[in-house]
Amino acid sequence: DRHFGIGADGLLLVQPSETADYRMVFYNSDGTTAEMCGNGIRCLAKYLYDRGFTSSERVKIETEAGIKEVELLFDETKVIGARVDMGSPSFKTYDVPILLKGVDEAVEYPLKTEKGTLIITALSMGNPHCVLFVEDIDRTPVRSLGNYIEHLSIFPERTNVEFVQIVSPKEIKMRVWERGVGETLACGTGACAAAAASIRLGKTQSPVIVKLPGGELVVEWHDSIIFLAGGAEETFVGFLNPDFLAKLELLSEFEPMGE
Repeated sequence: DRHFGIGADGLLLVQPSETADYRMVFYNSDGTTAEMCGNGIRCLAKYLYDRGFTSSERVKIETEAGIKEVELLFDETKVIGARVDMGSPSFKTYDVPILLKGVDEAVEYPLKTEKGTLIITALSMGNPHCVLFVEDIDRTPVRSLGNYIEHLSIFPERTNVEFVQIVSPKEIKMRVWERGVGETLACGTGACAAAAASIRLGKTQSPVIVKLPGGELVVEWHDSIIFLAGGAEETFVGFLNPDFLAKLELLSEFEPMGE
């Protein structure tokens, strides 16, 4: 059970980097790669520190969405979370990407679909996001509507879909349908996209507490940069058999850096 047992929404690989301290490669559960994972990068930074790959409280990690600086958060000597420089959000249609003729930004855009007109805000956090504001998050058909929006032809790289309920100017509730995964308990880049969209539309102010089924994240928007802060906790340790990886022709992908 990837939510409450041994398992995960995705797979993170640590690799050497020529431009940062380390490089992160992220695989969705369907085998596709994603440019960035806000929750994953916090876990990866904690892993690096706990396993002795770094002794620094700030780690630069190369991703497909650029180099991200991660500041580790401590409870005395134990890493309990991290704050990540997530870069700048972009609402430009060509950055998302979303294919809409003559539209520079899809902000509160009335998208006509077979399921009716959907008011969407599309943006990029290094990966594509589509944000919808709803009255009642618990009554929203996240799985059916999220899957439908993910595969719309206007999203050539598919998209993550965030359903957001405004609680107050400083707090939102969110459920997320992740591209290539399905509904998950949390999504770091999704939380950033939801907060950025709500701030852009004047519905909230920075910093924003994002409440997800899996816990809370804090998103700040300073100048043009989004910062994401949240916890990171080790839940289990397992071992992959090299013979098994070789049978899957994946051994060269992993090339373990340590035991």
